[in-house]
Amino acid sequence: MVKGSKVKITILETSDIHGNILSINYGNNEKRELGLCRISTLIKKEIEKNSNRILIDNGDLIQGTPITYYYARIDSEKENPVIKVLNYLNYDAAVIGNHEFNYGDNILKKVIKQSSFPWLSANIIQEDTGREYTGKAYIVKEFEEGIKAGILGLTTKYIPNWENPNHIKGLKFQDPVEYAKKWVKILREVEKVDLVIVCYHGGIERNIDTGKPIENLTGENQGYELCKKVDGIDILLTGHQHRLISGKKINNVIVLQPGSQGQNLGKVEITLEKTLDRWKICDENCELLSVEGVIEDENVIKLVKEYEDKTQAWLDKPIGKIKGDMTVKDPMEVRIKDNPLIEFINKVQMEYSGADISNTALFSNQSPGFPSDVTMRDIVSNYIYPNTLKVIRIKGRDIKEALERSASYFEKYKGGEIKVNSKFCAPKPQHYNYDMWEGIDYVINISKDIGERVVKLEYKGKPLDMEKEYEVVMNNYRAGGGGEYTMFQDNEVVKEITTDVSELIANYILERGTIEATVNNNWKVIYD
Repeated sequence: MVKGSKVKITILETSDIHGNILSINYGNNEKRELGLCRISTLIKKEIEKNSNRILIDNGDLIQGTPITYYYARIDSEKENPVIKVLNYLNYDAAVIGNHEFNYGDNILKKVIKQSSFPWLSANIIQEDTGREYTGKAYIVKEFEEGIKAGILGLTTKYIPNWENPNHIKGLKFQDPVEYAKKWVKILREVEKVDLVIVCYHGGIERNIDTGKPIENLTGENQGYELCKKVDGIDILLTGHQHRLISGKKINNVIVLQPGSQGQNLGKVEITLEKTLDRWKICDENCELLSVEGVIEDENVIKLVKEYEDKTQAWLDKPIGKIKGDMTVKDPMEVRIKDNPLIEFINKVQMEYSGADISNTALFSNQSPGFPSDVTMRDIVSNYIYPNTLKVIRIKGRDIKEALERSASYFEKYKGGEIKVNSKFCAPKPQHYNYDMWEGIDYVINISKDIGERVVKLEYKGKPLDMEKEYEVVMNNYRAGGGGEYTMFQDNEVVKEITTDVSELIANYILERGTIEATVNNNWKVIYD
């Protein structure tokens, strides 16, 4: 090849698909602009433009929707539906994410076997053999003119802090930075690749522009550190955080993260130019391609029709009964005094976490509650987010501060109807940022000024100790400070339950058959 020749390569990334194949909301079967069926259309268009392509999934692929739950827990005889789609799209590789382990080792091994592409993870090691769990740390893909691209897979090392120990028995989760140093060197010096792409199921732990930490540096996310400490990386494909990152560089490394649920396809376009002795990047473009307005691929819909039909039938099959009333008639009423639905969700969180204090929210004013005969569709209609749980250790003053934040949901009462603070309504509704608690007794007086509304706060019959530490279970969004609950940030995570809360609720009902709607009236909202 003569000096000055150029070759363009397109790298396409999906990440954190979480089982979203079809463009629907399983709570009501309404259309949503997301999913692999729309991503497929985008992928095909990009391949038409440039046949020199690399197509990677960056993890958290096989868990997260009723169709994947039904497959894993009820009918896993056939090929996994998500893998069936990726095989159809001719993916080059996938990376192990933390949620790949949620259904257990048997399901994951079956997924790996069914895939027509390799699964990569250089830093998940089998204790007995010392080999990579998936059998592969990297792949090398060759293009025209002999250009070679090395693709290295890495996984967040933080998985043992979340996952069921039985699901990861015999595995060691090593430091991705140290393993990247080893394998990038091999790719450069042994494989003689011209382009190094690191696919890391983990996120960016620091502000990309300033380098300041944006989270407690536990090692869950080490993308910034990878770029700073590992020589020889050209592109870092990230995930795990569900962020939208494009057009950014860290230490001259191109960084990409395409969000979640198949709402965007990540794209990096690289042009390599031949110099005297090697190929060198001379041009680059990094962007996120939204599926908004993109037509669904009918072939993908047909591929999973049998699975979807069975899932829909299962969603409408009763899984248990409610004795009493757990329906939602008035969302405001649910938020001003203890309610059977909220108390039940808090009980579930406490049961599976072992914590004796819990908080949760009524996420939407459209939440219907549970009818007397509960189906899975009822569960996903009420618990609408793919949250997991964290138990964090916080002080009594943090609990009080969080209650004051929740109490700001209401406008100061001056007579008439109770009204919602406009800050919780615009620019978008934020009803999910008002929490209700179990395991403590409290009273909120909305006639008082914001910040001074918690007029009673007790734990086991005594005033809550502001300096004592308590273990509290809440969803992962809230535990990270989401919704301006900054008092929860950077606290010790005692335990993480990585199964979706909707699955925990379903399991709780299935195990017991009949659930009694109860209210212990541990909290209320009052006014003068």
